[in-house]
Amino acid sequence: MREKMTRSLTPLALLAALSACASSGHRYQDKKMDFGALKTVAVMPFQNLSRDNLAADRVRDVFANALLATEAVYVVPNGEVARALGKVGVPIAMSPSAEEVVKLGQALKAEGILTGTVKEYGEVRSGTAVGNAISVSVQMQETSSGKVIWAGTTTKGGVTFSDRLFGGGGAPMNYLTEEAVDDLLNKLFK
Repeated sequence: MREKMTRSLTPLALLAALSACASSGHRYQDKKMDFGALKTVAVMPFQNLSRDNLAADRVRDVFANALLATEAVYVVPNGEVARALGKVGVPIAMSPSAEEVVKLGQALKAEGILTGTVKEYGEVRSGTAVGNAISVSVQMQETSSGKVIWAGTTTKGGVTFSDRLFGGGGAPMNYLTEEAVDDLLNKLFK
């Protein structure tokens, strides 16, 4: 009886694992915040928890460029952000405190500061199958108070059914990165 029950759960478990591979993540948005008041934002260097040493820089660049391309806000150039980080004296650029966010906002003349974390970037394995995956979380703090006003997470890619069946390695990382950034921006402007 137990063996029969285990066999019947296997397809269900497989379906759950497959749907988790392309999860769209979560979103938080402060209902009291007027996002129309945001004219200028700065994207801080992203924290990297992946095995790829350059993943955070790559994802930050794609995110900042895609956000600028929306024409909804002006994105402070990375060089200006680096100069302000040194001027204000922020020891950990990836996670500034609320007080540091307020100071950065004044130095950059920005209403919002975005920070992010790249949790997964690159090749993932499941048994003998291989695929590419990206998992990113981003949050925005308003510079008048340092309070978090928006946060979103996304995960794209992973080992799909066709990867298990035929091999192939999944979608290219640049495609998955753009897909993840688009998902985050959709959550931001929703």
